[in-house]
Amino acid sequence: MYSQTVIKGQISDTRGKVIVSASVSIYKKSSSAIIAYAITDSKGLFAITFVSPDPVVDLEVRCIGYETVLSAINNTPQTKNFILSEKSFVLKEVSVKAAPILQKGDTLRYLVNSFSKEQDRSIGDVLKRMPGIEVLPDGKILYQGKAINKYYIEGLDLLEGKYNLANDNLPYQEVSQVQILENHQPIKTLDSLQFSDRTALNIKLKNSYTFTGQARIGTGFSPLLWDANITPMLFSKKRQMLTTYQTNNTGDNVASQLKKLTIEDLLNQFENNSEKIDWLAVQQLANPKFSEKRWLDNSIHLLSSNYLQKLQKDYELRVNVSYLNDYQQQKGFTNTQFFTPSGTIDLLEEKYNQFYYNSLQTNFTLQKNTTKNYFKNSLEFQGFWDSQRGNIVLNNEGLKQELGNEYFRFSNNLKSIFSLGKQKLVLFSYLGLNKTPQELRVNPGQFEGLLNESKPYDSVTQQTDLLTYYTNNTLSMIKAVKYFTLESKVGLQLENQKLNSDIATSTNSVLSSDFSNTLDWFRSKVYVDLQTQFKKANWRIELSTPINLYSYTIKDAPLQQSENVNQTTFEPRLTVNYDINSYWKINSSAGISNQFGTINQLHYGYILQNYRSIKRIDSSLPQSTIQNFNVGVSFRNPVKSLFFNSSYSNVQSENNLLYQSEVLANGAVSIEAIEQLNTRYSHNFSTRIGKYVSAIKSNLTLNSSFALQEFQQSINGNLVDIANQNLIFGSKIDTDLTDWLNLEYAGSWTFSNNKLEELKQPQVKQQNHVLNLNFNLKNKQYLGLKSEYVSTTLFNKRNENLFADFIYRYTSQKKKIDFEMQMNNIFGTNNFKTINVNDYSYVTTNFLLRPRQLLFKVRFSL
Repeated sequence: MYSQTVIKGQISDTRGKVIVSASVSIYKKSSSAIIAYAITDSKGLFAITFVSPDPVVDLEVRCIGYETVLSAINNTPQTKNFILSEKSFVLKEVSVKAAPILQKGDTLRYLVNSFSKEQDRSIGDVLKRMPGIEVLPDGKILYQGKAINKYYIEGLDLLEGKYNLANDNLPYQEVSQVQILENHQPIKTLDSLQFSDRTALNIKLKNSYTFTGQARIGTGFSPLLWDANITPMLFSKKRQMLTTYQTNNTGDNVASQLKKLTIEDLLNQFENNSEKIDWLAVQQLANPKFSEKRWLDNSIHLLSSNYLQKLQKDYELRVNVSYLNDYQQQKGFTNTQFFTPSGTIDLLEEKYNQFYYNSLQTNFTLQKNTTKNYFKNSLEFQGFWDSQRGNIVLNNEGLKQELGNEYFRFSNNLKSIFSLGKQKLVLFSYLGLNKTPQELRVNPGQFEGLLNESKPYDSVTQQTDLLTYYTNNTLSMIKAVKYFTLESKVGLQLENQKLNSDIATSTNSVLSSDFSNTLDWFRSKVYVDLQTQFKKANWRIELSTPINLYSYTIKDAPLQQSENVNQTTFEPRLTVNYDINSYWKINSSAGISNQFGTINQLHYGYILQNYRSIKRIDSSLPQSTIQNFNVGVSFRNPVKSLFFNSSYSNVQSENNLLYQSEVLANGAVSIEAIEQLNTRYSHNFSTRIGKYVSAIKSNLTLNSSFALQEFQQSINGNLVDIANQNLIFGSKIDTDLTDWLNLEYAGSWTFSNNKLEELKQPQVKQQNHVLNLNFNLKNKQYLGLKSEYVSTTLFNKRNENLFADFIYRYTSQKKKIDFEMQMNNIFGTNNFKTINVNDYSYVTTNFLLRPRQLLFKVRFSL
């Protein structure tokens, strides 16, 4: 045994000032093995007690900012003082960077600065680079392949589905984060009761009070061009405002900013029968499937004002008002090949169309959304005053079409949720009134054999007027029992529609009753539904078991036609979600549903839909029994910025009606329905993977999809089996090659074909490649070279188009002003040829494009 040794002392510097927090260590002689250590106190004193058999040990004194002292001392109790000399040290450089994606619970936070580029101007530009997020051409946002259910700005729903207004106009510099809220339940009082597998997006601003926006004005040629946009925005804790006026004739379709895109709004539009029905149409050209700015010939004016104010007692008042005026032109020709059992029919049409769009939309919403109660009432009006003109050269003869296409809708939507004991009571009521007057005039008259005893005549006029009343009312109770949430619901739907239509010719203003409709349509649906949700650990299961009692009363007195249908259906649906771990998720669903025809699928008299399509469905009510199944798997690793999703869906529809198409020698089509059971099959598969590499600021995406449809159709009296399939591959990369050069590439390959019976038609191959080079030069100068290559191949004949644009921008940093020059379509490509595959036809379209044009713009940040 060895006795304890105590070493005491004091540490000071050369000026006699004591040194605090210096470390004093005892080591085994000539070794790195530490025996004991101590830290000097506020007076610079230390004391070390240790036990060691060695007669001599090493004592080391260390302190940042001073030289290290190493001394060999005898292993005996003693007092030892040290004086340290000052010494500076150069530390190695340390770079601290925030991760581009952060996760906290069900919230993913994308840091905007990690994904933005110098060429970006709006938050929509940055969203396209974020892995896991996909922005479709119409602006719809998908996360892991599914549409978002809400778009918030600082947690408030200012735009209610029309989020393109923010995406296209909100400067990204004002945004700190884009938050993805997974499993988002938008109704707070149900958050702890009913789970949701939907995702919301929240824009997090840098400042609690933000006044921002943009103002842009531009002009150019040829022809004379203009482009203007003034969009002020205000965001605070109690108030939000976004107002915009936009006008241009440069091919920028700003009308897309007024579309409702969230999945919740789209489902409500379908459920409430509020979608506009176009009974009549001018024969149009198929729009090219590439950048709209290259072919859209427009002259548009858009005015929209959106305001949200927080009131007392947690209420919010929101007002949305929008007006649109647009004039568009189309020029080109189509060559349609109809494949019939008896042979091929060709139709060549040269078209010049003019479209006039006028619409007014208003929405007044009062809402309260707290953890205790929910109340929302929306009063909405939509008015469309649209018209179209079409001129066609067919077989060297001219044909004129004139269409008046109007639509008006009033609706009120009320939903209230409050507590009743330990349960939640839910009241819902929707009331809508729609009116759709339309008129189509064609000169010269068509379908002579049907309308004019096979004699040529000057003109034919089709008039339709549809008046619709619709209401849907439900009462439900929600209660939680351990891991289960039970919602029992009872509801009533009523729909009354009155269709009046008439065909008149220049030789006979009153045709037989077969060419008019006086249809009274009444539909009711009484339903009860028990929805059961189960949530435990990583499992989320939902079972819906609705029982529906349908009743239809359909009558057309002048035609002496009527039908009464009463049917009870059971339409269960099961959804299962399982989180394998924090990275992998599996979702699946299966269900059975029944669909009955709408009024535009059942009218006993003829309706002239367009100059070469006349339709009558003189049969029983269309009925379909649909079985659907889908399964999906998704992976997300925010730390590695890696996202993957894949899904497969199978839909089988059993129908009581088969549609019979009679294709005439001149390409006109007469459509009728016959009662015959038939089945339609649909298979869809899609997959997508995205990876972001923060070290080189690169985003890589790969995607693919496959769709197959199989069904039967009667063509010229022959029953034909038809199969259509579509295969798509896509890729996208965005990378910084250097500090001043950024490359963007997106490509897609599409393979389409159809098969009639055993006769397989030639495959259509389409390619689209976009390559952009962005040069970020010194002194805030930007140079952009943008190119697009489009190719279509049919019968081993390839049609190719190459487009190129040039952009130069100088930014005054102090005044936040952009001076920009654009030259679009440098090569002057003025015609595009594309091919569309339809059920039993190929449509080759030659579309007249926008010419080469030069544009000068000045943009201000507000």
